[in-house]
Amino acid sequence: MELYQGIILGIIQGLTEFLPVSSSGHLVLGQIFFGITQSQLAFDISVHMGTLLAVLVVYASNISAMLVSVFNFISKAILLKPVAHLFKEDKNLKLAYLILLGSIPTALIGLFLKQFEHILFSSAVLVGTMLILTGTILWVSRNYYFTENKKKGLGIKQALIIGVGQGLAVTPGISRSGTTIALGMFLGLDRNNAAQFSFLLSIPAILGAQILSIKDMINNGLVIDPVTIYATIASFITGLIALKLLLSLVHSGRFHIFAPYCWLIGSLVLLSKFI
Repeated sequence: MELYQGIILGIIQGLTEFLPVSSSGHLVLGQIFFGITQSQLAFDISVHMGTLLAVLVVYASNISAMLVSVFNFISKAILLKPVAHLFKEDKNLKLAYLILLGSIPTALIGLFLKQFEHILFSSAVLVGTMLILTGTILWVSRNYYFTENKKKGLGIKQALIIGVGQGLAVTPGISRSGTTIALGMFLGLDRNNAAQFSFLLSIPAILGAQILSIKDMINNGLVIDPVTIYATIASFITGLIALKLLLSLVHSGRFHIFAPYCWLIGSLVLLSKFI
């Protein structure tokens, strides 16, 4: 892989990981466009870690608050002090608990679909079809920008359903952020809370997927070349910009504006394969 190709793919990863247009789908299309047919496992892991770092930076205060609450819970549990009431009184502990619950269906579905990754990540037709589906989900979500008096709190049911959506978003062309934020709004969450939970839920998902992939990378020979390093930096910088942009769009009620783009790219991909 040439340096310019790596940087372009890193930028694509950074932008599309958070903008609701499917990063995996765009990476597949980018690699097809550049004629990259060999496995790029180390590269893929690195650019995903770049976008993970962007989430950690933006949500640093939320993450630190949850870690403090979890540590407090564990400390009291070890000392055999009452802890059940903490889940009601400590919103950060409750949020950490719901992220853990939501990560369970994500992990189970992700492990199942991993068996078919050689099919999922090599079909441009699948990517095109799923991009059109993503666009439809985004467009429907415009009817669910709930006002203050309609919003619901995040609970176990919502966390599990959003976790299922995140697991299915392993499929290239299905946007993880688009699916999980839209599901949150469909389930009655305020759009800002839906976005916050979506991105916090992505942390264990991205981290877990990369840890599983590192084993394969080590078996294939651990190689981190300059192209991968520059691509990772590019994914982090563009990911940071894209994340802040998306949060701004969600807050202003314009989350669905990416639907036409998904329809257009998905249709062009399908037309290119059938014409």
